[in-house]
Amino acid sequence: MTDTRTKRPPAPHAAERARTIAARHGSAALLPQAGSRTTPLFHHVHPCGSTTLLLPDEHPLVGQLWHSPRTEVTAMLEIADQAPVALREPVRGLLWLTGWVSALDDREAREEVLAVADVRPDHRLLDAGHGVTVLRLTPASMVIADAESTSSIQPEQFASATPDPFCGNEDHWLRHLEAAHRDVVGQLARHLPEELRAGRVRPLGLDRFGLRLRVEAECDDHDVRIAFSQSVSTPAELAAELRRLMGCPFLAQR
Repeated sequence: MTDTRTKRPPAPHAAERARTIAARHGSAALLPQAGSRTTPLFHHVHPCGSTTLLLPDEHPLVGQLWHSPRTEVTAMLEIADQAPVALREPVRGLLWLTGWVSALDDREAREEVLAVADVRPDHRLLDAGHGVTVLRLTPASMVIADAESTSSIQPEQFASATPDPFCGNEDHWLRHLEAAHRDVVGQLARHLPEELRAGRVRPLGLDRFGLRLRVEAECDDHDVRIAFSQSVSTPAELAAELRRLMGCPFLAQR
């Protein structure tokens, strides 16, 4: 996909975008340095960047980690940021965390699971210790790749950033926009470069700096950011910016 703007509008910085992808809990794949790609039963990225992983006891990586005490394996965790609406190219971005994976003993595993459950209750956590092993990935480096850029992030940068204020509601809002307000999407298309307005315009993303639209043309896809006049952090501020983009005084009430 290509970005059609030569002067890029304001966007969240790389660490903030990485925190947002992590907070969305998208599909993940674990790639050990020596071993095959596998999908964890569960993953949770903590604010510091360390990641809790669940794998079946019988998985070869678990056996490798328990082969000798405190064995660590170099691995990369890939997290995909999926668009909330059905697109022909649904992945909006990728986050890679590279570091060391270790298996936690029973006491550490219980503490880890309880810490995760406090902020993200999930029934899969109940399987820990019952055919499922708790692992921890300690990151050494991170890379994010999306329509904005491909950027390397240090764990301390990741830890000091915060997710976008709208990431918890973005999926619902964009699905509603796509399903119930196609007229709004059509009017937003007037902000697109003229050569893209004939394509199929879809809502792609929303953050504190603006809206992102995906234009599905016949031969290519284009992502375009429509900037707000200022950074926003509350639904009321967001409604005001949407009202400005639409020229509709009643949009805030929708």
